[in-house]
Amino acid sequence: MKISARNSLKGVVKKIKIGHISAEISVEIVAGIIITAVIKKSSAKHLELEVGKEAYVVIKSSDVMVAID
Repeated sequence: MKISARNSLKGVVKKIKIGHISAEISVEIVAGIIITAVIKKSSAKHLELEVGKEAYVVIKSSDVMVAID
């Protein structure tokens, strides 16, 4: 895989929740650390995602912020 985004994290699919239009995909990148992405339902099917399958979480953002109350 070659991609221009610099923030890609390899992990294992832990949970897939398919909705009417979108899908929530939870990927464990290290023990106990799970990142959940919302993607199109058709994209989830195209990627043939399954629980236990290896996948990459790719993060592309122009800003990352931190806030407190």
